[in-house]
Amino acid sequence: MPNEVFVIPDIHGHLEKLTQALALVEAHAGSYAKIVFLGDYVDRGPDSRGVLQFLINGKAEGRDWITLRGNHDQLFLDGIKGQMPDQEKLKWWLNQRMGGSDTLRSFGIEGDARFADFRSAIPSDHLSFLDKLPFSFETDELFFCHAGVQPGIAFGQQAEQDLIWIREPFLSDTSDHGKLVVHGHTPVDFPEHKGNRVGLDGGAAWGRKLHVAVFEGREAWLLSGAGRTPLKPLPRDEFEI
Repeated sequence: MPNEVFVIPDIHGHLEKLTQALALVEAHAGSYAKIVFLGDYVDRGPDSRGVLQFLINGKAEGRDWITLRGNHDQLFLDGIKGQMPDQEKLKWWLNQRMGGSDTLRSFGIEGDARFADFRSAIPSDHLSFLDKLPFSFETDELFFCHAGVQPGIAFGQQAEQDLIWIREPFLSDTSDHGKLVVHGHTPVDFPEHKGNRVGLDGGAAWGRKLHVAVFEGREAWLLSGAGRTPLKPLPRDEFEI
């Protein structure tokens, strides 16, 4: 369908899961389908470098891919550019839960890293890719971002920090944002449609499934090898996938 927009949420260094997700899209709509990636390409998984290179190569080939910025991408970029405020923030990013050490390991950097240790190890095209990632993308009926929006503020006036970091009050807000907000960032057991927003991060960073969604206007489906299953604002146990 010409108006289909496919969406892939937080990948977190899982190249194999990314290629599997793309195979689903290609089986459904071919190699040049429009895909919005919701950010967080790095950290926690085993091959952040491979994920970044794969996305860079795909865009260079002319794929219709919109790659948005996530908070983990921003942390990595800040580290490369020496823009983390202090060594304590670097240690926080490198800890096991945040997964920065997994990202550096994929670039061949081990041990107790400092800012100066890894800036020169990151390929310049990776830095350029991260530096140019937009914070949001929108269509007539959909607004895509990594984390969410601040309720009551126009899309064009949203703070970049909120677009990649926000949880509350966005997650519990029930008001109509004007467009359906499609986001990742906050892991859920199963993709959820809340009427005013759709959260797609199924926790691939923690070994769970990397879900693929497809939208036509505000209508949403989840994609699997069996085809499309409607994603509606219903309780989780009413889904069959």
